[in-house]
Amino acid sequence: MQNIITKEKLDRYFSITETALSLAEKSKNRTSLEKEREDFLDMIKRYISDAKHFQKNNDFVNAFACLNYAHGWLDAGARIGLFDVHDSRYFTVD
Repeated sequence: MQNIITKEKLDRYFSITETALSLAEKSKNRTSLEKEREDFLDMIKRYISDAKHFQKNNDFVNAFACLNYAHGWLDAGARIGLFDVHDSRYFTVD
């Protein structure tokens, strides 16, 4: 059981989450919820920004938590159609 968040693990999760964000931003919206899509993207970006702040201060636990929140928003947006993405490597879809 691994109970340590290493720099390498954190870097890997930054890469995954930032790639997922890029895919979400480039995707279409399958709903009429334009404002909500923008709200989701704003929250995702804020959590990633917070994660970078914590990483800079060597607080890897809180950085990792922020990335998980960001990815939760990404997955939720994908599930309800705000992001028309079809890549199960980055989202809980398909």
